[in-house]
Amino acid sequence: MEDKPREECGVFGIFAPGEDVARLTFFGLYALQHRGQESAGIATSDGDRIHLRTHLGLVSQAFSEEDLLALPGFIAIGHTRYSTTGTSDVRNAGPMLAESELGPIAVAHNGNLVNALALRTELEERGERFATTTDSEVLTRLIAASPGDDVVSKIRKAMPRMIGAYSLAALMPDRLLAIRDPLGCVWASWESTGWSPRRAVR
Repeated sequence: MEDKPREECGVFGIFAPGEDVARLTFFGLYALQHRGQESAGIATSDGDRIHLRTHLGLVSQAFSEEDLLALPGFIAIGHTRYSTTGTSDVRNAGPMLAESELGPIAVAHNGNLVNALALRTELEERGERFATTTDSEVLTRLIAASPGDDVVSKIRKAMPRMIGAYSLAALMPDRLLAIRDPLGCVWASWESTGWSPRRAVR
C-alpha cells in the first residue's frame, strides 16, 4: 500500500444553542482530518434556514474567518472527505443538501451504498436532478423524496432501500439526527428532551 493516509470520511454533528457551532465544527473536523484529506464542509441551521460552505483541501485551509461568520445557527454538521465514489471536485464535497416538502435536509455521510446506481436511476426517472457523482447525494435525495409526515418517517422509509454500510449526520432546520445502517442496529435524534436512541428499521 502507498505510504499515505488511507481512511474513510469524517462526520461530525453538534447541537449547542448559544455556542458558535460553526467554529466548534471546524475544530471537530480538524480533529477528524485523518479520516479524509480531499475536501471539507460545514452546514449549520439557525432554526429557519440551512447554511452551507464546502471547499477542497485540508480543514485548516478550506475555511476562512468569513466562511465561519457566514454559518450562523445552533445546530451544525460537518464532513471531511476521503473519496470512494465520485471525482475530486468541489461539487462532491459534503455535506449534501436536498429540498423536501418538509424543508431542506443536509447529510454528512461516511460509507458506501452498493445499490447507489440503481437508486440514482430510479430517482432520475422520478425527476430528480443530480449535481454530483457521489452516493452521498443519492442517499440524501432518497431521504428527501421518501414519503413521511416528518423526517423520522422519511428516514424509516429510506433506510431499508439503502444497501451498504454507512453512518450519517443529518440536519433539518430544527433537528440533528445520527444514523447508522441497519447492521449497525441503532440511530438517534436530538430533540428538546435530549438524545433519543431508536432501533433501526430493516
